[in-house]
Amino acid sequence: MFDAQTTKVTPSASQGRNSPPIMTVRNLSLHYGDKQALDDVSFDLYSNEILAFIGPSGCGKSTALKCLNRMHDDTRGVRTCGTILMEGEDINGPDVDPPLHRRRFGWVAQKPNPFPTSIYENVAYAARLHGLTPNRQALKEHVKQCLSRAGLWDEVEEHLYKKSGTDLSGGQQQRLCIARALATQPDVLLMDEPTGSIDPIATARIEDLLLELKQDQAIVIITHSMAQARRIADRVAYFHLGKLLEVQDTEAMFTAPATPEARAFIEGKMG
Repeated sequence: MFDAQTTKVTPSASQGRNSPPIMTVRNLSLHYGDKQALDDVSFDLYSNEILAFIGPSGCGKSTALKCLNRMHDDTRGVRTCGTILMEGEDINGPDVDPPLHRRRFGWVAQKPNPFPTSIYENVAYAARLHGLTPNRQALKEHVKQCLSRAGLWDEVEEHLYKKSGTDLSGGQQQRLCIARALATQPDVLLMDEPTGSIDPIATARIEDLLLELKQDQAIVIITHSMAQARRIADRVAYFHLGKLLEVQDTEAMFTAPATPEARAFIEGKMG
């Protein structure tokens, strides 16, 4: 067991990045009652990048992910301090409407969880709820676009209204969940081990999909696969005992981690 160090690698972006971050997290701490889950976490998130959260189970990755879209708001006993800015605005400020803030994010969980309704309705529901399309024809085009971006349209085009999302294969269900996440036209995709419960072939398809999607969205992904993080991430953030010990470009993280904890985890000596 290691004691987490207090020295941190800079939370900023890769060398040479010119655009400002879409999100800035500074000195974020979170308690569940008397238990501290996050301790002084700071990092930036940039548009058109994949940022991977890695670290042992229970180290705060999912807790940090849920802070970005305020999923802890209704959790009893949660206390937070620190600052999270989105395009310069405090996401917890009095002028921020939490439902409107959450609409800027798409969420994909580890286990595919499509609605037990038609493929079409899985994607159309959120767009209809938020009034994103002016008429039925525009909604149909929006559904097609989301399914196409998720790499699923050609496989389900003939079954949109008759087949339930729960009748698809595991990999197809997860791509349907990604299409559903895209339906609100989010700025950021949050993904908590999105390939953790599907087969290697489906995993490869989703990894390819994420590399395409980052052209339009920022993506934060939690993964326990070091190979996956190295394949798809632009930067990697290492969490340990509620602390974010370092954030580095992916190649630097895997070839020269700055902390002994990250080095031991990446080498499989702990976790």
